[in-house]
Amino acid sequence: MLLHGFLPSLLEGATVTLGVALCSLGVATVLGLLGALAKLSRSRLARAVAGTYTTLIRGVPDLVLMLLVFYGGQVAVNTVAPMLGHEDYIDIDPFVAGVLTIGFIFGAYLAEAFRGAFLAVPPGQREAGLAFGMSPGRVLWRITLPQMLRHALPGVSNNWLVLIKSTAIVSVIGLSDLMTRGQQAAGNTREPFSFYLAVALIYLAFTSVSELVFSWANRRLAIGVKEGRL
Repeated sequence: MLLHGFLPSLLEGATVTLGVALCSLGVATVLGLLGALAKLSRSRLARAVAGTYTTLIRGVPDLVLMLLVFYGGQVAVNTVAPMLGHEDYIDIDPFVAGVLTIGFIFGAYLAEAFRGAFLAVPPGQREAGLAFGMSPGRVLWRITLPQMLRHALPGVSNNWLVLIKSTAIVSVIGLSDLMTRGQQAAGNTREPFSFYLAVALIYLAFTSVSELVFSWANRRLAIGVKEGRL
């Protein structure tokens, strides 16, 4: 029998892994945009907060942050809850903890990617929109963001590929993801090579499909854009 009947279990774990990755990307995108706008802000406080955020993330290992959020967050929540009248013990869901931690981590990296993409948009575009009578918010939504996205796509693509692989760290907090299912199957059958190879191939499938999707998106966003040639 293929993989001793553990293939359905691995596929269920792969679904969890993909869910964590997609939700984390959503959180990271929001934080990345806010971080980029803060870094480009005229406010010294906003720039300082964004700079501290990105520096912190780049200086602390992902695994340490994951354990800090899951275990430290659980202690903090159960310390504060009684003060608010909640007496029952609160368990932090591993899926939520994983999504928030990975999203928080990659939000810092996307902030730098988005900041560079914003700077790549000619400032005259924004000035023309304001001169036309558009509000700053409308200029951002209708003019700056669409053009910024094309410049940000390579950075987003690279970070997404790393993010998918980084989801493996959620196995340390008890989430039944692809890596956890692979470890369980390897332990039950004593065939670690077969199951870790299967896990690796599933991750490879995720990244390969992702590269095709981003390649298609890049072609779509490049429609109507003329490139200068020497």
